[in-house]
Amino acid sequence: MGAEFVQISLTPILIGIFAAVACALPGNFLILRRQALIGDAISHVVLPGIVVAFLVTGTVAALPMLIGAAGAALLAVVLIEAVRRLGRIEPGAAMGVVFTTLFAAGVLLLERTDTASVHLDVQHALMGNLESLVWLEATGWRSLMDPAALAALPEELGRIAVVCAAMIVLTAVFWRWLTITTFDEAFARALGIPAAAVGLGLVIAAAVAAVAAFEAVGSIIVIAMFICPPAAARLMTERLDRQVLWSVAFAALSAVLGYVLAGYGPLWLGARHAVSAAGMIATVSGVILALACLYGPHRARVGAGRDAG
Repeated sequence: MGAEFVQISLTPILIGIFAAVACALPGNFLILRRQALIGDAISHVVLPGIVVAFLVTGTVAALPMLIGAAGAALLAVVLIEAVRRLGRIEPGAAMGVVFTTLFAAGVLLLERTDTASVHLDVQHALMGNLESLVWLEATGWRSLMDPAALAALPEELGRIAVVCAAMIVLTAVFWRWLTITTFDEAFARALGIPAAAVGLGLVIAAAVAAVAAFEAVGSIIVIAMFICPPAAARLMTERLDRQVLWSVAFAALSAVLGYVLAGYGPLWLGARHAVSAAGMIATVSGVILALACLYGPHRARVGAGRDAG
């Protein structure tokens, strides 16, 4: 039983946890800044950028994917400003038009190009390929101490683990700046803190987390994890440090419980086939948010945004 778990379930669960936590950490500050739509936007914009990067380079390596996603994000900013100025519509509507258009363009590119051979198609863009990231070379828990077996771990695990660790370190190092600029930008500028640079860095960090998570878990989990765990955590406490810890716990719980329910839930109900792990993880995160809305001790503070630290 232990060997089967290590082979089939351990690495997908770890990848799901790392991806969820990496997205939830910057998501906390985006929620408080009333910029939650940016997380949704990034998850849509990275798709055409990643597809174009693959078509140009012929590889799904991390650096070309990140450059492609960054280029798509820059294009999105230019288009949003153009639509807002030329159409004279409010920024939210301009963002919605541009992001949905770019995402649709990415889907069309996937359908019209030969990318399925490298696990880059419409299904993987939405759902990822979490279930396929198994560690068949493992023979049990002892494989965790076996260099030869460790060398056969899925590459996605190492990438998302590094990004998750980077998100944790960056959050800790820039905690004071992030906190002050989130709740009072004018005070931050008075203290000499580069508020604009901090805001830009937060968006870049969110984009890096989204790109790293995209290949393994798809856009559905990325969207859910930027919003649901931080929003649920906001309903559990008034303190930012505790909110971040709650969001990490909710993100990890969503990943573990979602993966287990996706694989075994249908069997428990008499069905023959499992369901999408990515879809179930996102669903669990939504259920957790719904429960927090109903029973969270600070549910009356929904939409409080910057009003409390």
